[in-house]
Amino acid sequence: MVTRTRPWHGIMVATTLPFRDDLSVDHDAYAAQVARLLAAGCDGVVPNGSLGEYQTLTDAERARVVRTAVEAAGDGDRVMPGVSAYGSAASCRWAEQAAEAGAGSVLLLPPNGYRAERDAVRAHFADVAAAGLPVVAYNNPVDTKVDLTPGLLAELHADGSIVAVKEFSGDVRRAYEIAETAPELDLLIGADDVLLELALAGAVGWIAGCPNALPAACATLYRAAVAGDLDTALSLYRTLHPLLRWDSRTEFVQAIKLATDLAGHRGGPTRPPRTPLTADQSAALRAVTGKLLADGHH
Repeated sequence: MVTRTRPWHGIMVATTLPFRDDLSVDHDAYAAQVARLLAAGCDGVVPNGSLGEYQTLTDAERARVVRTAVEAAGDGDRVMPGVSAYGSAASCRWAEQAAEAGAGSVLLLPPNGYRAERDAVRAHFADVAAAGLPVVAYNNPVDTKVDLTPGLLAELHADGSIVAVKEFSGDVRRAYEIAETAPELDLLIGADDVLLELALAGAVGWIAGCPNALPAACATLYRAAVAGDLDTALSLYRTLHPLLRWDSRTEFVQAIKLATDLAGHRGGPTRPPRTPLTADQSAALRAVTGKLLADGHH
């Protein structure tokens, strides 16, 4: 049995955010979603990440989402709000708001309004860490154009600015270099379609997308993978991978919301500028999700 010893360990679901048909936030539906995910075996939630469409939220909406998550979870250690913003001052304010709401940790991208240099990245993380909550770095070099390399992660950890990294580069080889250069830094799986590879490389958590739709099946997969139970994990990984790989596509928000709808829960629409999936994309996702559900994966 895997033991969760830190607020950022285990399956932390990067939650989608349910909107009503008029695209207002449905906070009641979001609270029910958080409760459903925890009841299905997930360890916590990550509100206001990319899957939560934080870039489209007003300040009031974003703050209330964090409070809703903490209240619904019943334990702030199970909530890791995303605090990314274009400016470090804004990220600091969101980290302070997360602390005031009772969250246990925060998730932070590097500066992404421009290709920030090393010293700027270090200052950014140090500023946000000063808010007092443990900071999990989010490495997504494809989207941010700033790569948190193993060497830079080691510096950030030595600075006392980060406790873990959500690794979304897609390069599973980095897990071993991170372990060599920053052995005390926790590795978290950042992309659903490299879950098994990073779990076997020593990851202690998964900031996950697809559990929004199929939390129980994904929880079974994660726990088998980190326990080294390949008899269970490899077969289930192959089965779920056609869905998991949508987490690394441009349309990942729309896809995971549709899969959640198909599973009988509230996914709903996305806010502009995101547009609905094309007919071909929707048909492909419906086929994948429908087969998983028909085979008893929930």
